[in-house]
Amino acid sequence: MEYVYAALILNESGEEINEDNLTDVLEAAGVDVEESRVKALVAALEDVDISEAVEEAAAAPVPASGGAAAPAEDEADADEGDDEEAEEEEAADEGGDDDDDEDDEASGEGLGELFG
Repeated sequence: MEYVYAALILNESGEEINEDNLTDVLEAAGVDVEESRVKALVAALEDVDISEAVEEAAAAPVPASGGAAAPAEDEADADEGDDEEAEEEEAADEGGDDDDDEDDEASGEGLGELFG
């Protein structure tokens, strides 16, 4: 994620997003830079207007529930059996362990402090 942030910083400051500039920003932030990731990001952003992409993302509506819209009733009834089977398979794969849920909750506790 820090690679994308570095590209956003370069874009905001009006600097060219190239391998050297991206590497300089990452090193200044204390990131252990992987050249392959830098090259991949520079190549991926070559034909992208970052300012336009950021504006589009900011203007996109966000559902109040934070998820996708609910399917129509007919589709919900048809998919209900499939969903139950998938949940049973997942429970069997996990062995009914609730430790994973606790680990997921614990891993996100400090994020509020970082981005508060």
